[in-house]
Amino acid sequence: MSAYAMQWIDLVVRWFHFVAGISWIGASFYFIWLDDSLDKPAHASDSQRGVLGELWSVHGGGFYHNQKYLTGPTDEPLPEKLHWFKWEAYSTWLSGLAMLAIVYYVNATTFLIDPSVLQLTPAQAILISLGTLVTGWIVYDVLCRLLQSRPLVLGAVIFVLLAAAAFGLEHVFSGRAAYIHIGAIMGTIMAANVFIVIIPGQRKMLAQIRAGKTPDPLPGRLGKIRSVHNTYLTLPVLFTMISFHYPAAYQNGYGWLILVILGVAGVAVRYFFILSHKQRLIFALPLGAAALIAAAAIVALPHPQAAGAQPHVAFAQIEPIVRERCAVCHSTHPTQPGFASAPLGVLLDTPQHIQSNAQRIYAQAVTTHAMPLANATHMTLAERNLVGGWISQGAHL
Repeated sequence: MSAYAMQWIDLVVRWFHFVAGISWIGASFYFIWLDDSLDKPAHASDSQRGVLGELWSVHGGGFYHNQKYLTGPTDEPLPEKLHWFKWEAYSTWLSGLAMLAIVYYVNATTFLIDPSVLQLTPAQAILISLGTLVTGWIVYDVLCRLLQSRPLVLGAVIFVLLAAAAFGLEHVFSGRAAYIHIGAIMGTIMAANVFIVIIPGQRKMLAQIRAGKTPDPLPGRLGKIRSVHNTYLTLPVLFTMISFHYPAAYQNGYGWLILVILGVAGVAVRYFFILSHKQRLIFALPLGAAALIAAAAIVALPHPQAAGAQPHVAFAQIEPIVRERCAVCHSTHPTQPGFASAPLGVLLDTPQHIQSNAQRIYAQAVTTHAMPLANATHMTLAERNLVGGWISQGAHL
């Protein structure tokens, strides 16, 4: 299949994944807010009918009255038509797995494997990738079943294991791939929570209610625990989805630590909004998240070679380096397999293009070593320093 066709497949699947993710997150956030915002029933008769809480709201030119029943109304059967919220989760995960295959499996030697980290064949790397998703879910699910009565301990153990996974994967895959795999592990946990725990529990309760039995409330309680886990994982997962745009975060030797710091910041922000549902505004949470992001920026701070550490560098010295190491992808007609056009539209195939993108080159190839991807063109440290020296000295043609 041509690189051009693969680009369009990538575009369509990525678009679908983006739309499905918005739908899932929107529904999840809404129901967490709704659950946290319920008031006690205003009328005793509603309580007698099984109403646990209610909420009046206004939106789109109309008024809405939500009522929550734990086991359905006591004076009438549940209606046959019930709205289920599951396909948002399933389609997000399935399209995410497709994206993993399209980007990281098809182009394993470019995006998944970094020979400077670990020498792997594409087949080995793909098997490890799939194994992390399955193992991540199994370990998480076992922990939930063992520690479901101790939520704080459970949360702490999950956090430590995810941090350990980030550290481990940074020593297996490329930095970019390590980040996306932590996101994929969390996304798999979230989708599996819906598919294996939440929806089956709801179906079991529904079957008992329709059979005229008193439903076991345990599946509902377990489903609520998993829903809460999902809402706290959401913002860290969203960051990993866009993290490939920011190699400064993962291409510095401390990528796993930065990911952990930014993940904690995301959880803090989510907790702030959850508390705000109950009119509790604890601004220490977003301020703490900002401090964590600042700490991550300090950890990732590059230490480039000083401009005065080498003699004058002429453009003629660095032009062949850029042509051989960078322009094979960043040109009007790339020659590197798998690329139909220049990534992000950045061209480095003329002296003027090189000069105008000098700061991009400095950030991506000199300070973070994020480019070339997985160092596919074997750019040496000496070449990076030479290019950095030319840019530091003014990037003159």
